[in-house]
Amino acid sequence: MNKTSKKTKIPLESKKEAAKVGMIASLGIVTATSFIMRNRLAAKAHIGLDVALICFSIWHHFLYQKPKNP
Repeated sequence: MNKTSKKTKIPLESKKEAAKVGMIASLGIVTATSFIMRNRLAAKAHIGLDVALICFSIWHHFLYQKPKNP
């Protein structure tokens, strides 16, 4: 088996950090686009980034759940 074909597992702490960075970035851009909502592109970006913020928040929530013991 080729060693490069193995999937590398991303540590949980890195996933948590990525979720936080994504939430912060999308919240910042959502806030910035809220001031220029008359621009059609900004309005569409605002809505899309709202969805991204919700997705990052859900991902962040699930990363902090305790693992279930079977």
